[in-house]
Amino acid sequence: MLQDLTHSNISKFQVSEFILMGFPGIHTWQHWLSLPLALLYLLALTANILILVTIKQEATLHQPMYYFLGILAVVDMGLGTNIMPKILAILWFNAKAISLPECFAQMYAVHCFVAMESGIFVCMAIDRYVAICRPLHYPSIITESFVVKTTVVMALRNTLTTIPVPVLAAQRHYCSQNQIEHCLCTNLGVTRLSCDDRTINSIYQLFLAWTLMGSDLGLIFLSYVLILHSVLKLNSAEAASKALSTCTSHLILILFFYTIIVVISITHSAAMTVPLIPVLLNVLHNVIPPALNPMVYALKNKELRQGLYKVLKLDIKGN
Repeated sequence: MLQDLTHSNISKFQVSEFILMGFPGIHTWQHWLSLPLALLYLLALTANILILVTIKQEATLHQPMYYFLGILAVVDMGLGTNIMPKILAILWFNAKAISLPECFAQMYAVHCFVAMESGIFVCMAIDRYVAICRPLHYPSIITESFVVKTTVVMALRNTLTTIPVPVLAAQRHYCSQNQIEHCLCTNLGVTRLSCDDRTINSIYQLFLAWTLMGSDLGLIFLSYVLILHSVLKLNSAEAASKALSTCTSHLILILFFYTIIVVISITHSAAMTVPLIPVLLNVLHNVIPPALNPMVYALKNKELRQGLYKVLKLDIKGN
């Protein structure tokens, strides 16, 4: 009887929307952050669209390595577009309210896109491993069919394994607080407001981190250990340098991507003392890589750089 009454009261006071407060501790002047964030978002969109156009138009870039880069560009644009319009609406128009279904949908999309980016980095690491360690077999292994199959596998893996995150969050009862000290709907930020036990949410979040990100990072690490081992056996210093140069841009982006994820995880433990840091890092992690990825590849890859010059109709010699 008492249990039924308690459940009835919880259902009665279930909140109908969440309020995204923005950046904790700086609410009075957080609107000033809108300009750099908007510029980063526009830069990300412009740079990734340019990458896609360049890969499409330049026949020399119709290779698996660049196809993966094109897929990464699409994922990056999806990640930024999933969160930035709402963040800018909060900062510009004080549009802080978000419905529960919209919040859970955003939560799902963030997890899915981040996991997809991690998966594409794995595919790119395998591509570089075969290109350097098994160069004679590269044309027969890394084909267009391989690109399609691995992309489909990664898409299915990430869309299916991340479904429980918003589903479990939606099962919680939100009966009192509805103000989220964040700019977007994160799993931990939302479920922290629930009136019942959220242990299962934390366990599944940890499970995802170890199975998806952990396994991806392990495969990437293994690929680069094998690449380094193969390069060190080369007799020519010039050949070794050329082999490593093709991996530099990929390695820079991987280190940045996973380092920020680790830092975010660590700073969440200090969220009570300095709550702004994990929130700011979380937002930047969803907008800086989409802007950084195409620029790093354009700077480090000669073929892509020359293709961009042609698309932009720049006549620059010596590149």
